[in-house]
Amino acid sequence: MLAEIITIGDEILIGQVVDTNSAWMAQQLNSAGIRVKQITSVSDEKQHILTALAEAAIRADIILITGGLGPTRDDITKNTLAEYFGVSMVENEAARDNVLQIFEKYKRPMLEINRLQAQVPENCEVIVNKNGTAPGMWFNERGKIYVSMPGVPFEMMYMMEEQVIPKLKASFKLPVIIHQTILTVGEGESFLSQRIADIEDSLPAHIKLAYLPKPGQVRLRLSGTGEDEALLTSEIAEYASAIIERVGNFVAAEEDIPLEKVILNFMTEKGLTLSVAESCTGGYISHLFTQHAGSSKVFFGGAVSYSYELKESILGVKNETLWQYGAVSEETAVEMAEGALLNFKSDYAIAVTGIAGPDGGLPDKPVGTVWIAVACAQKTVRKKFTFGSKRQQNIERSATSALFMLNTLLRDVEK
Repeated sequence: MLAEIITIGDEILIGQVVDTNSAWMAQQLNSAGIRVKQITSVSDEKQHILTALAEAAIRADIILITGGLGPTRDDITKNTLAEYFGVSMVENEAARDNVLQIFEKYKRPMLEINRLQAQVPENCEVIVNKNGTAPGMWFNERGKIYVSMPGVPFEMMYMMEEQVIPKLKASFKLPVIIHQTILTVGEGESFLSQRIADIEDSLPAHIKLAYLPKPGQVRLRLSGTGEDEALLTSEIAEYASAIIERVGNFVAAEEDIPLEKVILNFMTEKGLTLSVAESCTGGYISHLFTQHAGSSKVFFGGAVSYSYELKESILGVKNETLWQYGAVSEETAVEMAEGALLNFKSDYAIAVTGIAGPDGGLPDKPVGTVWIAVACAQKTVRKKFTFGSKRQQNIERSATSALFMLNTLLRDVEK
């Protein structure tokens, strides 16, 4: 069973709004056993929408549409769908009552433009929007299922979870789709591919391996399709075990979670705490940890110390160290990490100091030079990295490398 997602809105095409709806919808469909064939974004223009609908019907069995369902003039999805199916617009009682209830609840006068929200193509089955005024619409036409939903993310999400996905499951006999993701850090995609080439070659036709790289890490995703869930789960687990054994120390997690979450989970379980001393990463490492709920059980905080003065006053880096070796040096990174450990009274500490770029490089310390140190009471590890000339990439790669070093030290010391 194949699906296509169509998102409607000029705001997506000009980059004003990031299309997070499609990614979330694709995850939900995949979990239900429905493969997404294509994701398309189109403008608020009738002919563009009509063309996208016609082309999607050639490729997919299920067409999911978001956006263009509001009360304003640029919201043309309903009328365009009516034209596509060659039907008239009618007022739907359930949709009208829903709009009335919402305005009564907030004690606001309802304008005529809001009443028009209850107008829908006559061939649709209305999906009542429990979180807004724009109704969803389900069409079973020409051997295809079309579902139109609001573009407002939380309205669409509730509609998908509570009504659309259950209705799709009831309408079709769907296969089982299972994924298992292995997070690797510190080894490039091409080298990983060489290491596991024979395992990849031995995969049966119904199991695929995907490489999902980002700076400093690669996710290996095994995906299988079948009818017997238990058998498929067992098969994928067998191949995953073979890959994990082959890749060895580069494996950071055996599930699809980010590296910082792997660390948080481990440190929470062990009752350990963490602080940071960041220079060139400018608080990015702190952000990675604190974006996760419950991070305060582990993450104490730290310092973003660009200047010599702050490195000295907050972290206790020696003045002579900075002037003799420079801020970007092994000696400074070590003193930053051990200073954070001492002054912030955490069990572990990360320190990063480097030249993120695009300027500031020196002949012996070009842009992309980064020193990272990770410390605990028993041990301090340090490593020099030479990345590229792109500032954001250097920041991300520095953070990933620091997390990998921390994860490795944790496993060595706490095993």
